[in-house]
Amino acid sequence: MAALGFQVMHKDGQSRARVGELRTAHGAVATPAFMPVGSQATVKGLASEDLTGLGFEMILCNAYHLYLRPGHRLIEELGGLHRFMGWPGAILTDSGGYQVFSLAPLCTVSDDGVTFQSHVDGSRHHLTPELVVDIQESLGPDIAMTLDECLPYPATIEAAEGALARTTRWARRCRNARRRPDQMLFGIVQGAHYPDLRARAAAALADIGFDGYALGGLSVGEDKPALYAALDAAVAELPEPAPRYLMGVGTPEDLIEGVARGMDLFDCVMPTRHGRTGWLFTSFGRVLIKNAQYAKDESPIDPACACMVCRTYSRAYLRHLFMAKEMLGARLNTIHNLHYFRTLMTGIREAVREGRVREFHEQFYAKREVCQA
Repeated sequence: MAALGFQVMHKDGQSRARVGELRTAHGAVATPAFMPVGSQATVKGLASEDLTGLGFEMILCNAYHLYLRPGHRLIEELGGLHRFMGWPGAILTDSGGYQVFSLAPLCTVSDDGVTFQSHVDGSRHHLTPELVVDIQESLGPDIAMTLDECLPYPATIEAAEGALARTTRWARRCRNARRRPDQMLFGIVQGAHYPDLRARAAAALADIGFDGYALGGLSVGEDKPALYAALDAAVAELPEPAPRYLMGVGTPEDLIEGVARGMDLFDCVMPTRHGRTGWLFTSFGRVLIKNAQYAKDESPIDPACACMVCRTYSRAYLRHLFMAKEMLGARLNTIHNLHYFRTLMTGIREAVREGRVREFHEQFYAKREVCQA
């Protein structure tokens, strides 16, 4: 097995944007990269072959969901998550902290961990940092995440400081509990929408030492300037050689701005969830396929797109599928949206390598302004 790690290959001279290679136990991942979300060991509506065909090298699954159903021990018994879902590439699992705080009907936090009620069957569970590591080591992803405390927006500075301190203590316990040498462990920077707390959290995690670092608890209601200020403050304190992961933030604009601020990995349900609701991403903005204007439109979703859907099907057909509630419609929309996101990241990487990041940004936003005009 090749050595695990991360290497920065190219840097942009006018921003923090960079191109790198993340080496995992299941292959190398070119960064910046977007990870499709397969919370329950499936990217909804797609098979693993669809994802490899689209060019993805890493996906995200969720330890919270898989712990509750079908159970991490069962997946371990069946050969681990890669074998269970037939996915040959890299996998990152979220620890489940966000899901505990957002999905569980009842949730109680203590210094030891978090007690919650399952949203699936109402059963009670207690997650500790050590159990979170054990769950993820049983699942067998390439990258595991530490347990963190997520706060709603807005949060008082007192609440944010308390969650930051607890998350940092939990991170150290997670690092001390790890056992698998073939799995990377990322720490999660919290601090709500306070840049100084983000900087303090990042410095504390860097002092503990992890294989990579993630920014969690963002895109929960704060405006874009607050999001970008949090990124800038945290990145300034993180080790340059380590990969940086922006969790759950995923509009095309956020990806571009995140890369410019030094982020390497992204995930979001947006391309898949929006595909199921008929919101399609294009080079010129969004297309809401249910709109009546597309009923007789024989053109593809995006004439500039080379995906299978745009090469084969018209807007009129996709609208028909959506209005008829045919499952093929959601599948084709999802394929198109994920192709768009993968192509966007490929374009960003090429721009960094070729020293034209500013030009790429200008062209990206100009196309949207022309469309809106």
